[in-house]
Amino acid sequence: MTVDVSELVHLRSHRPEAIAEAAARRPRRPLLNDSGRLMIVAADHPARGALGVGGRSMAMANRADLLERLCLALSRPGVDGVLATADILDDLLLLGALDGKVVLGSMNRGGLQGARFELDDRFTGHRPEDIERLGFDAGKLLLRIDYDDPGSLTTLESTARAIDDMAARRLPVFVEPFISRRDEAGRLRNDLSAEAVTRSIAIASGLGGSSAYTWLKVPVTDNPDDMAEVMAASTLPAVLLGGEVGDDQDGAYEKWRGALQLPTVRGLVVGRSLLYPVDGDVAAAVDTAVGLL
Repeated sequence: MTVDVSELVHLRSHRPEAIAEAAARRPRRPLLNDSGRLMIVAADHPARGALGVGGRSMAMANRADLLERLCLALSRPGVDGVLATADILDDLLLLGALDGKVVLGSMNRGGLQGARFELDDRFTGHRPEDIERLGFDAGKLLLRIDYDDPGSLTTLESTARAIDDMAARRLPVFVEPFISRRDEAGRLRNDLSAEAVTRSIAIASGLGGSSAYTWLKVPVTDNPDDMAEVMAASTLPAVLLGGEVGDDQDGAYEKWRGALQLPTVRGLVVGRSLLYPVDGDVAAAVDTAVGLL
């Protein structure tokens, strides 16, 4: 698909109600199909100011290019849906790319990449009522916990309330937890050791007044062999996140392949590594990831 930016701008400026109309007529499907697995393409990075992929610092800055990559990924067999912020999902609604797909609204994007307040991650994206109103299928939130940063407590509390609000609406919410800390240069780093990932899962699983609609979105640990022990920390259903892959795409696939065999792991949510693969072949990258399921 070639995205006509002029047409999107025309609709947005002359008929903004077209977005709600597209959402209302969108054919929906269950969160899980007969396979019980999920393959979700993620594109909520730009709203956090995270536009880089590998060595390309502004790779995600061209919105038409990003939308074309998303439409191609969503058209591939076995891709269940997309995770994104309102601006991107609104464009995809207008393009008709979300029909029959699982749609996850990204909820907290206030912890901007590199900001001093990065751990005070306010809920500046989709609210539970927005997800319900638009007929979307689930929400996603990021929970980074730094024991030395008071902003993490604010994020923990607001995360718990968001989980409560989603459960009250019987809407799934995917919680992406990390134990994080700042390096000597002040940059926030996520700890992917087995101990840290296990602790983050335990903390996230206990948030809110009900876990009935809570899913986990978890990374593969530094040592993939630790994943079986790590995932034993909770009975909540989980998906694996992609994160930064770099040049070793095949190595990332192998890490995902092993973890996908674990009983609580139900699928993949992957963004930049599939939308911006090193060789530029989006369709092949997506098809390979689907094949892991």
